[in-house]
Amino acid sequence: MRLENVRLHQQEGLFDILFDQGMIQSITAAGTQRQPDIETCDAGGKLALPPFIDPHVHLDTCLTAGEPVWNRTGTLFEGIQNWSERKKTLSHDDVKQRASKALSWYIGQGVQHVRSHVDTTDPSLTAVHALLELKEEVKDLIDIQLVAFPQEGVPSFPKGAELLEEAMKLGCDAVGGIPHFEYTREYALDSLNTIFDLAEKYDSLIDIHCDEIDDEQSRFVETVACLALERNMGQRVTASHTTAMHSYNNAYVVKLMRLLKRSGIHFIANPVTNLNLQGRMDTYPKRRGITRIPELLEAGVNACFGQDDIVDQWFPMQGCNMLQVLFTGLVGCQMTGLNQINQGIDLITTNSATCLNIQDQYGIEAGKPANLILLDAESVFDAIRRQSVVTHSYRNGQLIAETKPAETNIKGNHALSGDIDYSFSPN
Repeated sequence: MRLENVRLHQQEGLFDILFDQGMIQSITAAGTQRQPDIETCDAGGKLALPPFIDPHVHLDTCLTAGEPVWNRTGTLFEGIQNWSERKKTLSHDDVKQRASKALSWYIGQGVQHVRSHVDTTDPSLTAVHALLELKEEVKDLIDIQLVAFPQEGVPSFPKGAELLEEAMKLGCDAVGGIPHFEYTREYALDSLNTIFDLAEKYDSLIDIHCDEIDDEQSRFVETVACLALERNMGQRVTASHTTAMHSYNNAYVVKLMRLLKRSGIHFIANPVTNLNLQGRMDTYPKRRGITRIPELLEAGVNACFGQDDIVDQWFPMQGCNMLQVLFTGLVGCQMTGLNQINQGIDLITTNSATCLNIQDQYGIEAGKPANLILLDAESVFDAIRRQSVVTHSYRNGQLIAETKPAETNIKGNHALSGDIDYSFSPN
């Protein structure tokens, strides 16, 4: 199959992309190497991008907002408390049905890779079993990495370490933690050593909810980075949230950046959720709470954006639209220069692929899997500004989702009558 008249990010002109046996065989200037006997699809100048990635979400908690009660304070800790009650009613089918619905939203909006945390502080590991089963069932449409996540702690929860290891034995891809939620600093440090030991034992990735708090003294990210450096595991390690870094003094951050760079660990910010959760205990001015994404990128540290919550106890309104996450993150981080906007697309594509360790099989290049999306946009700037529709999603050369953009027409005989052109491309 050949996709004709495609735009590529930051490249002039139109291109044809040839798929063969699920791989990208060639990318050529439009019209230069067309063969009449091949099935074709005219992209009509739409923008092609690699599939979107959500590197941080909780599929086990999705679509549970208001169950058993709404989070009235809007805080992280009330969300955890409410979830601990909802968790008691989990069933295999309950988890699969909710997660399946969320995954259909993802697929329809161009997401083909998701990393989901799954709570292991449940003695029956109900959600772990359900999501491992669902992961296999949907693999032709979307890839899921599962992180064994001890929501209520490791030493702070009865048999927390044993449950965490059991989830790894069952087949989770990464081991997680939540050191700032442990009862004491000593428990937190113990949990981090347990996490790294398990990752080494099962040759897995690591993704830790780290310093997701407004406390400027919460500095477990330095321990995570140091353990990664000492054990030579940096490319396998992710620190998620790190919202306390927003409150660190600059002198400490300068010192910290040197360690973060040397360690090689990755960072995930979840801008929508953390703009909502952080600063809840502040008077005015209120903190934004997003970690220092511009500074991390400037230091050469890999960072990306995730969604985190889908209509759950921590945030009730997200819907698997990664362009929405990106727009919010760029505004929240004050990254609105043209170059920052154009490079921002990496925060939900290539940077996320590096974080998930799938970069070798990701991207629009000859010799890589024929996975890409088409957007109703002329450029990345245009797509982010307008929150453009993902019109087509291709996986292994096959069309798996299609959406028709809305059309608007101003009626009457006026100077502005007719179809509205919403596009705008800066010089």
